[in-house]
Amino acid sequence: MNDRIQQILNQITELEDDLRIALNEQQSSMFFQIKGKRVEFEQSIKETHKRLKTSFFRWLVTYRPQNLITGPIIYSMIIPLLITDFFVTLYQLTCFPIYGIKRVRRSDYIVYDRMHLNYLNFIEKFHCTYCAYGNGMIAYVSEVIARTEQYFCPIKHARKILGTHSRYERFLEYGDAEDYQKKLEEYRRALENEKS
Repeated sequence: MNDRIQQILNQITELEDDLRIALNEQQSSMFFQIKGKRVEFEQSIKETHKRLKTSFFRWLVTYRPQNLITGPIIYSMIIPLLITDFFVTLYQLTCFPIYGIKRVRRSDYIVYDRMHLNYLNFIEKFHCTYCAYGNGMIAYVSEVIARTEQYFCPIKHARKILGTHSRYERFLEYGDAEDYQKKLEEYRRALENEKS
């Protein structure tokens, strides 16, 4: 990777970090504060949320029938999600220490905070919990696999692919064979030195 591309990637990373910090500051100053694992809203926001909540029976009557019909199919996906979660976690717990790769923290990816939203009824909160688990788990698995890819084969593909993980842009260019083994060891050492 040439120096100009590396410089741009570093700038992108810094800007993403700055944006994440700014968004967190804005959110916490506007509506809520995070205290440990709890999310606390201002009293006026809590009252507004309760007023906007749709009762279960009204929700059931106004809910789209196609959503109710496909519900069992959607929620049956919990089985492959749980199995994948179990095996990826087992893989990480057993293999990452051997490779010297820092473990991925599930709690950084699977976050259950929507249950604090009082404008959601219990069914909507259940939906949100399911989606938080499913999307968070897929992001967690993606990061575990991304670290594995960085350890074994940090090489870009010849063709452009969609949906690459955050590490991919820093991988070696396809066909760049010069000092491959040396560069591979540098990628591996970087994994050992990560914060989390």
